[in-house]
Amino acid sequence: MCGSCGCIPESVEEVHEHSLKGAEQGAVIEISVLENILQSNDRCARANQAVFDSKGILAFNLMSSPGAGKTRLLELTADRLGAANMAVIEGDMETENDAERLRYKGVQACQITTGMACHLSAAMVEHAIGALDLAQPDYLFIENVGNLICPANYALGQHTNVVLLAVTEGDDKPQKYPVIFHAADLVLITKSDLLPVLDDFDVERARANIRQIQPDAEIIVVSARSGEGIPEWLDWVRNHQTERVKDASDD
Repeated sequence: MCGSCGCIPESVEEVHEHSLKGAEQGAVIEISVLENILQSNDRCARANQAVFDSKGILAFNLMSSPGAGKTRLLELTADRLGAANMAVIEGDMETENDAERLRYKGVQACQITTGMACHLSAAMVEHAIGALDLAQPDYLFIENVGNLICPANYALGQHTNVVLLAVTEGDDKPQKYPVIFHAADLVLITKSDLLPVLDDFDVERARANIRQIQPDAEIIVVSARSGEGIPEWLDWVRNHQTERVKDASDD
């Protein structure tokens, strides 16, 4: 997290500039304020998840760098699962482009434009929930802002985390950005149809790098263009909903 990317609110910068003298004091107060921010976010995330649970909705947090294929994946998911069976919260710094693409598919989609913030927060998701009719969908997909760093630090109320890694990004990304891959329940290696024209991405090396960071994450190789891996992705989504319903009935 850093001040230049918008993660630290202006109030932190103001405290740092006007109330403190010396780097050590500044570091202490900054850490304290950030801890309070994250604790407040976690409380809101728990409240969000309680709403999802009360409505029988399974919530996914989709994280990746920009252009890894999150929106295209959701378009295909709508085609296969049924647009009425899912809702989407879209996160971008500006524009409603992605939400409009999903609305064209018939999906309920609420766009959050974050301005300077490079990730969604639980409070943003809380506001978006109020704009959606969650009576019918079984699934809520939260498409986080394209960023391989900050989104992993902020719980949103999701039940599971999905990280997308496009083959165009390089198979060493899990080593370079370990925090987001450590948070993953599932990693989708996307755009596999481009592998024949790429000589610098090795799927097995990518798998090994992911396993080194998060040995429990499932890994599926997918292509929105060829359809590779899409049935496995949909099975993973459905199976998690089945398990959630079973766990709720056991309770």
